[in-house]
Amino acid sequence: MNNSYLRAIAEVFDFDAPIVGIETLGAGFINDTYVVTTERSRYILQRKNHLVFPDVPAMMDNIWRVTAHLKAKVRAAGGDPEREVLTVVPTRSGAIYHRDGDNYWAASLYIEGSVTHTKADTPRLAYMGGKGIGRFQAMLADFTEPLTEVIKGFHNIRWRFEQWDRSLQEDRAGRKASVSEEIAWIERRRAKMLAFWELVERGILPMRVTHNDTKLSNILFDERDEVLCVIDLDTVMTSTALNDFGDAIRSYTNTGAEDDTDLSRVSMDIEVFRHYAEGYLSERGSTMTASEREWLAFSALYITFEQVLRFLMDYIDGDSYYKTVYPTHNLVRARAQHRLLESMEQQYDAMCEIIRGLS
Repeated sequence: MNNSYLRAIAEVFDFDAPIVGIETLGAGFINDTYVVTTERSRYILQRKNHLVFPDVPAMMDNIWRVTAHLKAKVRAAGGDPEREVLTVVPTRSGAIYHRDGDNYWAASLYIEGSVTHTKADTPRLAYMGGKGIGRFQAMLADFTEPLTEVIKGFHNIRWRFEQWDRSLQEDRAGRKASVSEEIAWIERRRAKMLAFWELVERGILPMRVTHNDTKLSNILFDERDEVLCVIDLDTVMTSTALNDFGDAIRSYTNTGAEDDTDLSRVSMDIEVFRHYAEGYLSERGSTMTASEREWLAFSALYITFEQVLRFLMDYIDGDSYYKTVYPTHNLVRARAQHRLLESMEQQYDAMCEIIRGLS
């Protein structure tokens, strides 16, 4: 992107000193991200993807409300809110985002001395990852303000099944007949997954603030690998907190790749599960209900099942949502996630026993 244009956008925000440089940060699957350096500090500047997030103003309002609550908690505990919570930087006119035509921009403070990890390749990292998300949820357990649903039906399996049924009926790419076995995977688990979601709908599993993208790289650590804060809050919404635990287990514990073609490499590492759960419950345990504890392990099966469904549905639809690099990529992803789900199902009793032992 043109540097003079970026500089003009950056100048809109209320940074602490004149800008001396702007550099691209990371590849960016959804948003375009830059580091803005001033004479005193560094900041993150992002162009928000309004195709993924059609209501960017509502998304930014969610982030503003949640971070304000978190900062109050950190201050009350004697911590440093600028290092332990993402800090939204407003524009010079006081807005929490800037719109330039079809582009939406937002800024936040760069947290110096922070590091990220992409894989929990040690027991300590798995534990600390669980601790980071557990602390995030615990501090938001008493948050009562309304949040906008920025992505419709996210982790709502009833909504996903409505999409799924339409997909099978339309068979847009003519692929349905070739995946009858994989379709059966979905159908034989339909009742069980809907029963879980009904617990949310009936309020047996309470609504909480959820992050909805709990991979390890969305936690910042300090140089000693102690948790600093949780970042990438674009998908913060209200749902069952178990979604965050389940999605983390799906990503942390997989011994293979999400699109592994060799299914013998794919399984759930029960020891990674144990360490993550221990870290999570060390922070979150005191704010959980009995029902949340009871269904905590199942949430990993639920979220992994949802991902099997979504990959397979996209394959049937002709690969219209997920980016693919070869014609059967989504089918390969669905099969790999199904193998992970089978491994979880085979170890489910052990998972439940671990949760009971940590309670």
